[in-house]
Amino acid sequence: MSIELKTKYGQIDISNDVIATIAGGAAVDCYGIVGMASKHQIKDGLTDILRRENFTRGVIVRQENEEVHIDMYIIVSYGTKISEVAHNVQSKVKYTLDKTVGLAADSVNIYVQGVRVTNP
Repeated sequence: MSIELKTKYGQIDISNDVIATIAGGAAVDCYGIVGMASKHQIKDGLTDILRRENFTRGVIVRQENEEVHIDMYIIVSYGTKISEVAHNVQSKVKYTLDKTVGLAADSVNIYVQGVRVTNP
């Protein structure tokens, strides 16, 4: 499935994997994020932090009618305020998708899959 954007020059099809990679990259740049986690932790392994090439396993892009919804599965750093980290991720992902591909996400849902202690 892909997202279709219509411009004055024609139509652009962007795959969900591309959207997931952009959203995942924006999320891991936020303060307080250790990494992305897989949606299916039992099947994929409980301790796996996804690398950039695997962000599509931790970011789900759904399209319902004309709306785009993004579900993100993240691991946060111990000692950070989870609600603030989640809000920052939502804001950054929406901004990045709007600026890079011109896509306005209707919702960015954050699912915290774990908390990790990071070494100073």
